Amino acid sequence: MSQQYSIEQIPVNLNQIIQQVEEGEKIEIKRQGKQIAVIISTAEYERLQNKTTNFWESVERFRQEYNVESAEINPDEVFALVRDKSSGREVNF
Repeated sequence: MSQQYSIEQIPVNLNQIIQQVEEGEKIEIKRQGKQIAVIISTAEYERLQNKTTNFWESVERFRQEYNVESAEINPDEVFALVRDKSSGREVNF
């Protein structure tokens, strides 16, 4: 979720805005109720500039954004019913 500030609020809240950006939040700046800009972290900017992320980078980013370990998900339970345990079709050589 991004935080929104009017252009008039920027000078007063600049320290708070910088802290929020450092924590990974996106900051929307509005003028007369219309969004005119978004402030993002340098890491997010560089990621967007790269535009192509490989699978492992996507996994790492997901792990950073969502604390999967704290969800207490047991992979054995999740995938128990995914694979068909039957022997499959008969094959003649």
